[in-house]
Amino acid sequence: MRRGGRSFLVSVHGRREALVAAPASLLLAVAMTWPALRHPSTTVPEDLGDPLLQTWQAAWGGHALLTQPGHPFDANVFWPLRHSLAFSDSLFGYAPAGLVGTGPAAALVRYNLLYVGAFALAFLGAYLLARQLGVRSRLAATVAGAAFAYAPWRIAQAGHLHILSAGGIPLALALLLRGHRRRSAGATMAGWLVAAWQLTLGFGLGLAFGYGLVVIAAAVAVRWLGKGRPGLSARLVAAHLGGAAVFLLVGLAMAAPYLAVAREHPEARRTAADVALFSPPLRGFLIAPAEDRLWGGALAGARQSLGFAPEMAMGVGATVIVLAVLGVLLGPWSLRRRLLLAGTAVVALGMGAGTTVLGGRFTYLPLLYHAPGWAGIRTPGRLVVFASLAMGLLGAAAIDKLRRRVPLLPWLAAAFVLLEGLSTIPHPRPPLPPAAFAAARPPLLVLPSDAGRDDAAMFWSTAGFPALANGSSGFVPSELAELRRRAASFPDPASVAYLRTRGVRTVVVLPPRQAPPVSVGSLTRTAYGDGSVRYVINP
Repeated sequence: MRRGGRSFLVSVHGRREALVAAPASLLLAVAMTWPALRHPSTTVPEDLGDPLLQTWQAAWGGHALLTQPGHPFDANVFWPLRHSLAFSDSLFGYAPAGLVGTGPAAALVRYNLLYVGAFALAFLGAYLLARQLGVRSRLAATVAGAAFAYAPWRIAQAGHLHILSAGGIPLALALLLRGHRRRSAGATMAGWLVAAWQLTLGFGLGLAFGYGLVVIAAAVAVRWLGKGRPGLSARLVAAHLGGAAVFLLVGLAMAAPYLAVAREHPEARRTAADVALFSPPLRGFLIAPAEDRLWGGALAGARQSLGFAPEMAMGVGATVIVLAVLGVLLGPWSLRRRLLLAGTAVVALGMGAGTTVLGGRFTYLPLLYHAPGWAGIRTPGRLVVFASLAMGLLGAAAIDKLRRRVPLLPWLAAAFVLLEGLSTIPHPRPPLPPAAFAAARPPLLVLPSDAGRDDAAMFWSTAGFPALANGSSGFVPSELAELRRRAASFPDPASVAYLRTRGVRTVVVLPPRQAPPVSVGSLTRTAYGDGSVRYVINP
């Protein structure tokens, strides 16, 4: 079967290859993220903060589809505030997974499967995009997949499933490119649908991806006009218009609750000072996180120079940097394509540096102030996702060019890229719901209330999703801040009176806090053997 410069996706044999690549990607993900699936019902990757919040998010989506499909963003947490699912990136695209299983154990299994699957899809999407761009060697395309899916920065983001879940980006681009080249309406529509799905996971990546698609579409349109408007089939035009319409409608539907949150909670808006706290210097893209098995220890001193290493140690990997440079200099693609990819990487890194490059005045801050939606994002370093993809593709092109001269190069490159992606990420066991929580009648409040404990309370609420006044997100609503302040002295009369006006019926006090004896006659106190205490606020 003739290959020439055409993509493997064009051929029947190539489609078979894609069917092999998918399970291979999954097996590699299981190995690279091990021991995520050793005890999936009792452990969670990274820590007991954001991952527990996201176990709740993935579970809530399925519950909302079954019980309140008309208003899924009005979640059970931050009760009685509206649109609380939109207080963070929602992961709503994973809602179908939440249709299976209930309770904390099921939530952990679901989260661990999605966590591993996110790496697999990232690898597969980048692999397919490399092949679609014309990388002939499967092993060279493997390097592109590995460079995107297992870059060191992903270790730093192990607790952020919405950032790890970037595989829809290269997959959508691969399908759209195939549709463009083959005039395939089916591939074109599939590409737009995958892009729309990527939006439903959250705007942390989806916003930049959406803007990028607009730029790509405009460039393609200009080129089409420049070529004299060559004829297009009605099916292809309909696929583009229909797919773009779906993408736009999904984007608007997803944006609506976030816009409502911005109106109702001005504290959710990010400022330049907020962005500065999370802006990595350019050298941060060379520094691996502490959990990187290969570079973590060696770069400990470099990380100490960063203001906030968890969001600033965003290394793309030494191997892929070298390969990307080679790809720009001598890759087999046209100079225009190589410069476009290199420019994408440079722009993404410059934007990702936030306020550390020229104060952000000509890079990030104009978007923060003027681009719709950008005022809700405070972590510019995560734009490394797009640089990592572009550099991985350039690296694959370099290997494709050099593989005949240096036969071992593809194997060595793949091995080193994966070696840099090995981690020592911990997998702690989340606390089980205390007896007082399980016996509480909603609406309920868990004390003490802070970001860490509220993550756990949200996780516990996956058993039935009771109305819960606690909540954890990227910002603290003023109503929750007031609740925490007024309830800090519980169970004194003033706090009880306040909670009654808020509609809270049950208060669960967690150990080791020793709540004083009941001092208000309208409270009923029940202590449990695990140290938790339930207070019922009587009418």
